[in-house]
Amino acid sequence: MEAFDIAIVGAGLAGNITALALADSGKRVALVAPAGRSADGRTTALMAQSMDFIRDLGLFDEIAAVAAPLETMRILDGTGRLFRAPPVSFRSSEVGLPAFGYNIPNAPFLAELETRISAHQAIGRFEAKLERLVVTETTVELHLSDRRSIFAGLVVGADGRQSEVRRQCGISVRNWTYPQTALVLNFAHELPHANTSTEFHTEHGPFTQVPLPGRRSSLVWVLSPREAEVMRALPLDALGRAVEERMQSVLGKVTVEAAPQAFPLSGMQAERFGKGRVLLLGEAAHAFPPIGAQGLNLSLRDVMALRDLLADPAQPAATLGEAFDRSRRADIKSRTMSVDLLNRSLLSGFLPVQIMRTAGLHMLSAIGPLRSVVMREGVEPGGSWKAVRDSLRERVSRKQA
Repeated sequence: MEAFDIAIVGAGLAGNITALALADSGKRVALVAPAGRSADGRTTALMAQSMDFIRDLGLFDEIAAVAAPLETMRILDGTGRLFRAPPVSFRSSEVGLPAFGYNIPNAPFLAELETRISAHQAIGRFEAKLERLVVTETTVELHLSDRRSIFAGLVVGADGRQSEVRRQCGISVRNWTYPQTALVLNFAHELPHANTSTEFHTEHGPFTQVPLPGRRSSLVWVLSPREAEVMRALPLDALGRAVEERMQSVLGKVTVEAAPQAFPLSGMQAERFGKGRVLLLGEAAHAFPPIGAQGLNLSLRDVMALRDLLADPAQPAATLGEAFDRSRRADIKSRTMSVDLLNRSLLSGFLPVQIMRTAGLHMLSAIGPLRSVVMREGVEPGGSWKAVRDSLRERVSRKQA
Protein backbone atom coordinates (compact mmCIF):
# COMPACT_ATOMS: atom_id res chain seq x y z
CA MET A 1 0.00 0.00 0.00
CA GLU A 2 1.14 3.53 -0.79
CA ALA A 3 1.05 6.07 2.03
CA PHE A 4 0.04 9.72 1.74
CA ASP A 5 -0.47 12.60 4.13
CA ILE A 6 -3.92 13.34 2.69
CA ALA A 7 -6.30 11.51 0.35
CA ILE A 8 -8.87 13.59 -1.52
CA VAL A 9 -11.86 11.75 -2.98
CA GLY A 10 -13.47 13.64 -5.86
CA ALA A 11 -11.91 15.46 -8.82
CA GLY A 12 -14.36 18.24 -9.62
CA LEU A 13 -13.40 21.88 -9.23
CA ALA A 14 -13.38 21.71 -5.41
CA GLY A 15 -11.42 18.46 -5.23
CA ASN A 16 -8.81 19.51 -7.78
CA ILE A 17 -8.25 22.90 -6.16
CA THR A 18 -7.95 21.22 -2.75
CA ALA A 19 -5.32 18.83 -4.10
CA LEU A 20 -3.22 21.67 -5.51
CA ALA A 21 -3.58 23.87 -2.43
CA LEU A 22 -2.53 21.13 0.00
CA ALA A 23 0.26 19.77 -2.20
CA ASP A 24 1.65 23.30 -2.51
CA SER A 25 1.64 23.44 1.30
CA GLY A 26 4.12 20.57 1.44
CA LYS A 27 1.72 17.62 1.84
CA ARG A 28 1.87 14.40 -0.16
CA VAL A 29 -1.60 14.09 -1.65
CA ALA A 30 -3.59 11.29 -3.29
CA LEU A 31 -6.43 12.36 -5.58
CA VAL A 32 -9.00 9.61 -6.05
CA ALA A 33 -11.72 9.76 -8.74
CA PRO A 34 -12.58 7.94 -11.98
CA ALA A 35 -11.31 9.43 -15.22
CA GLY A 36 -13.67 11.07 -17.67
CA ARG A 37 -16.82 13.12 -17.20
CA SER A 38 -19.62 14.62 -19.24
CA ALA A 39 -19.06 17.96 -20.96
CA ASP A 40 -19.73 20.87 -18.62
CA GLY A 41 -21.05 23.98 -20.37
CA ARG A 42 -21.61 25.88 -17.14
CA THR A 43 -19.61 28.82 -15.80
CA THR A 44 -18.57 29.73 -12.28
CA ALA A 45 -18.39 33.24 -10.83
CA LEU A 46 -15.52 33.54 -8.36
CA MET A 47 -15.44 36.59 -6.12
CA ALA A 48 -12.31 38.62 -5.30
CA GLN A 49 -11.37 36.61 -2.20
CA SER A 50 -11.55 33.37 -4.19
CA MET A 51 -9.57 34.90 -7.07
CA ASP A 52 -6.86 35.95 -4.60
CA PHE A 53 -6.69 32.29 -3.56
CA ILE A 54 -6.46 31.23 -7.23
CA ARG A 55 -3.66 33.78 -7.65
CA ASP A 56 -1.81 32.25 -4.66
CA LEU A 57 -1.96 28.88 -6.45
CA GLY A 58 -0.36 30.40 -9.56
CA LEU A 59 -3.47 29.90 -11.70
CA PHE A 60 -4.65 33.46 -12.17
CA ASP A 61 -3.11 34.29 -15.55
CA GLU A 62 -4.39 31.14 -17.25
CA ILE A 63 -7.88 31.46 -15.74
CA ALA A 64 -8.24 35.21 -16.34
CA ALA A 65 -7.41 34.69 -20.01
CA VAL A 66 -10.69 32.79 -20.57
CA ALA A 67 -12.80 34.71 -18.03
CA ALA A 68 -14.63 38.03 -17.86
CA PRO A 69 -14.39 40.49 -14.95
CA LEU A 70 -17.54 41.36 -13.00
CA GLU A 71 -17.39 45.11 -12.50
CA THR A 72 -21.10 45.84 -12.02
CA MET A 73 -23.84 43.64 -10.62
CA ARG A 74 -27.36 44.86 -11.29
CA ILE A 75 -30.69 43.65 -9.86
CA LEU A 76 -33.92 44.39 -11.74
CA ASP A 77 -37.43 43.50 -10.62
CA GLY A 78 -38.92 41.48 -13.47
CA THR A 79 -42.09 40.52 -11.62
CA GLY A 80 -45.48 41.89 -12.46
CA ARG A 81 -46.44 42.25 -8.82
CA LEU A 82 -48.10 45.21 -7.14
CA PHE A 83 -45.03 46.12 -5.07
CA ARG A 84 -41.98 46.18 -7.32
CA ALA A 85 -38.45 46.92 -6.19
CA PRO A 86 -36.34 49.71 -7.73
CA PRO A 87 -33.27 48.83 -9.82
CA VAL A 88 -30.13 48.34 -7.72
CA SER A 89 -26.60 48.45 -9.13
CA PHE A 90 -23.50 47.41 -7.22
CA ARG A 91 -20.21 48.74 -8.66
CA SER A 92 -16.87 47.28 -7.62
CA SER A 93 -15.30 50.76 -7.70
CA GLU A 94 -17.51 51.72 -4.74
CA VAL A 95 -15.50 49.35 -2.52
CA GLY A 96 -12.13 50.02 -4.12
CA LEU A 97 -11.96 46.90 -6.29
CA PRO A 98 -11.27 46.72 -10.04
CA ALA A 99 -13.82 43.87 -10.19
CA PHE A 100 -15.98 41.88 -7.77
CA GLY A 101 -14.57 38.74 -9.36
CA TYR A 102 -14.50 36.80 -12.63
CA ASN A 103 -16.93 34.57 -14.50
CA ILE A 104 -15.03 31.46 -15.62
CA PRO A 105 -16.15 28.67 -17.99
CA ASN A 106 -15.93 25.36 -16.10
CA ALA A 107 -14.45 23.26 -18.93
CA PRO A 108 -11.17 25.18 -19.46
CA PHE A 109 -10.93 25.74 -15.68
CA LEU A 110 -11.03 21.99 -15.06
CA ALA A 111 -8.62 21.32 -17.93
CA GLU A 112 -6.05 23.72 -16.47
CA LEU A 113 -6.39 22.18 -13.01
CA GLU A 114 -5.91 18.69 -14.41
CA THR A 115 -2.79 19.78 -16.32
CA ARG A 116 -1.29 21.23 -13.14
CA ILE A 117 -2.16 18.12 -11.13
CA SER A 118 -0.64 15.70 -13.64
CA ALA A 119 2.65 17.65 -13.49
CA HIS A 120 2.74 18.00 -9.68
CA GLN A 121 5.23 15.61 -8.10
CA ALA A 122 3.50 15.67 -4.71
CA ILE A 123 0.13 14.48 -6.09
CA GLY A 124 -0.63 10.84 -6.85
CA ARG A 125 -3.60 10.43 -9.20
CA PHE A 126 -5.78 7.30 -8.75
CA GLU A 127 -8.40 6.94 -11.48
CA ALA A 128 -10.73 4.64 -9.57
CA LYS A 129 -13.79 4.73 -7.34
CA LEU A 130 -13.65 4.51 -3.57
CA GLU A 131 -15.03 1.11 -2.55
CA ARG A 132 -14.34 0.97 1.17
CA LEU A 133 -13.08 3.34 3.84
CA VAL A 134 -11.56 2.00 7.06
CA VAL A 135 -10.75 4.54 9.78
CA THR A 136 -8.37 3.51 12.58
CA GLU A 137 -6.84 5.46 15.45
CA THR A 138 -3.68 6.24 13.49
CA THR A 139 -4.65 6.21 9.81
CA VAL A 140 -7.34 5.73 7.16
CA GLU A 141 -7.34 2.90 4.62
CA LEU A 142 -8.91 3.52 1.22
CA HIS A 143 -9.74 0.44 -0.85
CA LEU A 144 -10.34 1.30 -4.51
CA SER A 145 -12.34 -0.25 -7.34
CA ASP A 146 -9.15 -1.22 -9.24
CA ARG A 147 -8.14 -3.39 -6.24
CA ARG A 148 -5.44 -1.00 -5.10
CA SER A 149 -5.37 0.32 -1.56
CA ILE A 150 -3.74 3.40 -0.03
CA PHE A 151 -3.11 4.79 3.45
CA ALA A 152 -3.64 8.41 4.46
CA GLY A 153 -3.45 10.37 7.67
CA LEU A 154 -6.49 12.40 6.62
CA VAL A 155 -9.31 11.92 4.09
CA VAL A 156 -11.16 14.78 2.40
CA GLY A 157 -14.55 14.00 0.88
CA ALA A 158 -15.01 16.31 -2.12
CA ASP A 159 -17.10 13.80 -4.05
CA GLY A 160 -20.33 15.73 -4.48
CA ARG A 161 -23.90 15.42 -3.27
CA GLN A 162 -23.91 11.63 -3.40
CA SER A 163 -20.65 11.47 -1.43
CA GLU A 164 -19.39 7.95 -0.81
CA VAL A 165 -17.03 9.27 1.86
CA ARG A 166 -19.95 10.81 3.72
CA ARG A 167 -22.05 7.67 3.41
CA GLN A 168 -19.32 5.36 4.67
CA CYS A 169 -18.65 7.62 7.65
CA GLY A 170 -22.32 7.51 8.62
CA ILE A 171 -22.83 11.27 8.39
CA SER A 172 -26.48 12.08 7.75
CA VAL A 173 -27.78 14.92 5.58
CA ARG A 174 -30.78 17.22 5.41
CA ASN A 175 -32.24 17.48 1.91
CA TRP A 176 -34.89 19.85 0.55
CA THR A 177 -36.27 20.67 -2.87
CA TYR A 178 -37.72 23.67 -4.69
CA PRO A 179 -40.47 23.75 -7.34
CA GLN A 180 -37.91 25.10 -9.80
CA THR A 181 -35.55 24.04 -12.56
CA ALA A 182 -32.50 25.99 -13.68
CA LEU A 183 -31.77 26.24 -17.40
CA VAL A 184 -28.07 26.91 -18.02
CA LEU A 185 -26.75 28.12 -21.38
CA ASN A 186 -24.28 30.43 -23.10
CA PHE A 187 -25.25 33.00 -25.71
CA ALA A 188 -23.82 35.67 -27.99
CA HIS A 189 -25.41 39.13 -28.10
CA GLU A 190 -25.45 42.20 -30.29
CA LEU A 191 -24.53 44.86 -27.70
CA PRO A 192 -21.52 44.89 -25.31
CA HIS A 193 -22.21 43.81 -21.73
CA ALA A 194 -19.70 46.31 -20.23
CA ASN A 195 -18.64 43.62 -17.71
CA THR A 196 -22.07 43.90 -16.10
CA SER A 197 -24.05 41.01 -14.67
CA THR A 198 -27.81 41.53 -14.61
CA GLU A 199 -30.15 39.54 -12.40
CA PHE A 200 -33.87 39.83 -13.11
CA HIS A 201 -36.03 38.73 -10.19
CA THR A 202 -39.11 36.91 -11.50
CA GLU A 203 -42.04 35.09 -9.89
CA HIS A 204 -40.32 31.74 -10.56
CA GLY A 205 -36.83 32.74 -9.45
CA PRO A 206 -33.83 34.68 -10.77
CA PHE A 207 -32.87 35.10 -14.40
CA THR A 208 -29.15 35.85 -14.22
CA GLN A 209 -26.93 36.95 -17.11
CA VAL A 210 -23.19 36.91 -16.38
CA PRO A 211 -20.57 38.26 -18.82
CA LEU A 212 -18.05 36.15 -20.73
CA PRO A 213 -15.19 37.49 -22.88
CA GLY A 214 -16.31 39.43 -25.93
CA ARG A 215 -19.99 39.84 -26.71
CA ARG A 216 -20.94 36.61 -24.98
CA SER A 217 -22.64 35.82 -21.68
CA SER A 218 -23.73 32.85 -19.62
CA LEU A 219 -27.24 32.50 -18.28
CA VAL A 220 -28.93 30.77 -15.35
CA TRP A 221 -32.69 30.95 -15.89
CA VAL A 222 -34.79 29.60 -13.04
CA LEU A 223 -38.27 28.48 -14.09
CA SER A 224 -41.04 26.18 -13.04
CA PRO A 225 -40.27 22.60 -14.16
CA ARG A 226 -43.07 22.73 -16.75
CA GLU A 227 -41.86 26.01 -18.26
CA ALA A 228 -38.28 24.75 -18.26
CA GLU A 229 -39.31 21.76 -20.35
CA VAL A 230 -41.14 24.03 -22.78
CA MET A 231 -38.05 26.22 -23.17
CA ARG A 232 -35.73 23.24 -23.62
CA ALA A 233 -37.91 21.96 -26.44
CA LEU A 234 -37.69 25.21 -28.43
CA PRO A 235 -35.41 25.50 -31.48
CA LEU A 236 -32.33 27.56 -30.62
CA ASP A 237 -33.48 30.61 -32.60
CA ALA A 238 -36.83 30.64 -30.76
CA LEU A 239 -35.05 30.15 -27.43
CA GLY A 240 -32.81 33.11 -28.28
CA ARG A 241 -35.86 35.29 -28.86
CA ALA A 242 -37.32 34.17 -25.52
CA VAL A 243 -34.07 35.05 -23.73
CA GLU A 244 -33.94 38.46 -25.42
CA GLU A 245 -37.55 39.18 -24.46
CA ARG A 246 -36.96 38.17 -20.84
CA MET A 247 -33.91 40.48 -20.79
CA GLN A 248 -35.94 43.35 -22.22
CA SER A 249 -33.41 43.49 -25.10
CA VAL A 250 -30.77 45.17 -22.91
CA LEU A 251 -28.08 43.30 -24.90
CA GLY A 252 -29.83 43.43 -28.25
CA LYS A 253 -30.28 40.33 -30.40
CA VAL A 254 -29.43 37.05 -28.65
CA THR A 255 -28.00 33.90 -30.27
CA VAL A 256 -28.03 30.79 -28.08
CA GLU A 257 -24.88 28.77 -28.75
CA ALA A 258 -26.00 25.24 -27.83
CA ALA A 259 -28.90 23.36 -26.27
CA PRO A 260 -29.36 24.31 -22.60
CA GLN A 261 -28.64 22.05 -19.66
CA ALA A 262 -31.36 21.65 -17.01
CA PHE A 263 -30.90 21.14 -13.27
CA PRO A 264 -33.80 20.64 -10.81
CA LEU A 265 -33.14 22.92 -7.83
CA SER A 266 -32.60 21.47 -4.40
CA GLY A 267 -30.52 21.97 -1.28
CA MET A 268 -28.49 19.74 0.99
CA GLN A 269 -26.48 20.17 4.15
CA ALA A 270 -24.52 17.52 6.02
CA GLU A 271 -25.26 17.03 9.70
CA ARG A 272 -21.57 17.65 10.38
CA PHE A 273 -18.60 18.59 8.21
CA GLY A 274 -15.94 16.49 9.86
CA LYS A 275 -15.45 13.42 11.99
CA GLY A 276 -12.06 12.33 13.30
CA ARG A 277 -9.65 11.93 10.38
CA VAL A 278 -12.38 12.52 7.78
CA LEU A 279 -13.86 15.84 6.66
CA LEU A 280 -16.28 17.00 3.97
CA LEU A 281 -16.07 20.04 1.75
CA GLY A 282 -17.78 21.43 -1.33
CA GLU A 283 -21.01 19.74 -2.37
CA ALA A 284 -20.26 16.72 -0.20
CA ALA A 285 -20.97 19.08 2.71
CA HIS A 286 -23.39 21.70 1.36
CA ALA A 287 -25.33 22.49 -1.78
CA PHE A 288 -27.94 25.08 -2.70
CA PRO A 289 -29.40 26.83 -5.77
CA PRO A 290 -27.07 28.82 -8.08
CA ILE A 291 -28.10 32.19 -6.66
CA GLY A 292 -25.78 35.03 -5.70
CA ALA A 293 -22.58 33.32 -6.91
CA GLN A 294 -22.07 31.56 -3.60
CA GLY A 295 -21.53 27.85 -4.35
CA LEU A 296 -17.86 27.40 -5.28
CA ASN A 297 -16.87 30.51 -3.33
CA LEU A 298 -18.17 28.80 -0.18
CA SER A 299 -16.30 25.62 -1.15
CA LEU A 300 -13.05 27.53 -1.57
CA ARG A 301 -13.46 28.99 1.91
CA ASP A 302 -13.68 25.35 3.05
CA VAL A 303 -10.31 24.74 1.39
CA MET A 304 -8.76 27.87 2.91
CA ALA A 305 -9.97 26.86 6.38
CA LEU A 306 -8.54 23.36 5.97
CA ARG A 307 -5.19 24.70 4.83
CA ASP A 308 -5.04 26.98 7.89
CA LEU A 309 -5.86 24.10 10.25
CA LEU A 310 -3.18 21.88 8.70
CA ALA A 311 -0.63 24.67 9.18
CA ASP A 312 -1.26 24.62 12.96
CA PRO A 313 1.24 22.21 14.56
CA ALA A 314 -0.89 22.06 17.72
CA GLN A 315 -3.85 20.59 15.81
CA PRO A 316 -3.79 16.75 15.95
CA ALA A 317 -4.91 14.95 12.80
CA ALA A 318 -7.07 12.56 14.85
CA THR A 319 -9.50 15.38 15.74
CA LEU A 320 -9.08 17.60 12.70
CA GLY A 321 -12.56 16.70 11.47
CA GLU A 322 -14.17 18.16 14.57
CA ALA A 323 -12.00 21.28 14.40
CA PHE A 324 -12.95 21.77 10.75
CA ASP A 325 -16.63 21.35 11.58
CA ARG A 326 -16.44 24.07 14.23
CA SER A 327 -14.53 26.45 11.98
CA ARG A 328 -16.95 26.15 9.04
CA ARG A 329 -20.36 25.76 10.67
CA ALA A 330 -21.31 29.45 11.02
CA ASP A 331 -20.29 30.43 7.48
CA ILE A 332 -21.99 27.45 5.83
CA LYS A 333 -25.23 27.80 7.79
CA SER A 334 -25.50 31.57 7.28
CA ARG A 335 -24.85 31.37 3.52
CA THR A 336 -27.25 28.47 3.08
CA MET A 337 -29.98 30.32 4.99
CA SER A 338 -29.41 33.56 3.04
CA VAL A 339 -29.72 31.86 -0.35
CA ASP A 340 -32.75 29.88 0.77
CA LEU A 341 -34.55 32.97 2.10
CA LEU A 342 -33.83 35.00 -1.05
CA ASN A 343 -35.10 32.22 -3.29
CA ARG A 344 -38.25 31.62 -1.24
CA SER A 345 -38.98 35.36 -1.09
CA LEU A 346 -39.18 35.39 -4.90
CA LEU A 347 -41.56 32.42 -4.91
CA SER A 348 -43.82 33.71 -2.17
CA GLY A 349 -47.16 35.22 -3.15
CA PHE A 350 -47.64 36.44 0.44
CA LEU A 351 -47.97 40.24 0.22
CA PRO A 352 -45.99 41.11 3.42
CA VAL A 353 -43.04 39.05 2.13
CA GLN A 354 -43.15 40.92 -1.19
CA ILE A 355 -43.25 44.25 0.65
CA MET A 356 -40.25 43.28 2.82
CA ARG A 357 -38.19 42.21 -0.22
CA THR A 358 -39.08 45.42 -2.06
CA ALA A 359 -38.24 47.54 0.98
CA GLY A 360 -34.90 45.78 1.39
CA LEU A 361 -33.88 46.44 -2.21
CA HIS A 362 -35.09 50.04 -1.91
CA MET A 363 -32.82 50.55 1.12
CA LEU A 364 -29.85 49.09 -0.80
CA SER A 365 -30.57 51.48 -3.66
CA ALA A 366 -30.91 54.56 -1.47
CA ILE A 367 -28.39 54.04 1.36
CA GLY A 368 -24.79 54.04 0.14
CA PRO A 369 -23.10 52.79 3.36
CA LEU A 370 -25.54 49.86 3.59
CA ARG A 371 -24.88 48.99 -0.05
CA SER A 372 -21.15 49.07 0.67
CA VAL A 373 -21.54 46.65 3.60
CA VAL A 374 -23.54 44.23 1.46
CA MET A 375 -20.98 44.39 -1.36
CA ARG A 376 -18.06 43.70 0.97
CA GLU A 377 -19.87 40.79 2.63
CA GLY A 378 -20.69 39.31 -0.77
CA VAL A 379 -17.04 39.42 -1.84
CA GLU A 380 -15.52 38.38 1.50
CA PRO A 381 -17.54 37.30 4.57
CA GLY A 382 -16.49 39.52 7.44
CA GLY A 383 -14.97 42.00 4.99
CA SER A 384 -17.23 44.85 6.05
CA TRP A 385 -16.22 44.53 9.70
CA LYS A 386 -12.57 44.30 8.66
CA ALA A 387 -12.97 47.54 6.69
CA VAL A 388 -14.55 49.27 9.72
CA ARG A 389 -11.77 48.02 11.99
CA ASP A 390 -9.04 49.17 9.59
CA SER A 391 -10.73 52.57 9.25
CA LEU A 392 -10.84 53.00 13.04
CA ARG A 393 -7.19 52.02 13.36
CA GLU A 394 -6.26 54.56 10.69
CA ARG A 395 -8.15 57.31 12.52
CA VAL A 396 -6.43 56.43 15.82
CA SER A 397 -3.03 56.46 14.12
CA ARG A 398 -3.73 59.90 12.64
CA LYS A 399 -4.71 61.30 16.04
CA GLN A 400 -1.60 59.85 17.69
CA ALA A 401 0.57 61.33 14.96
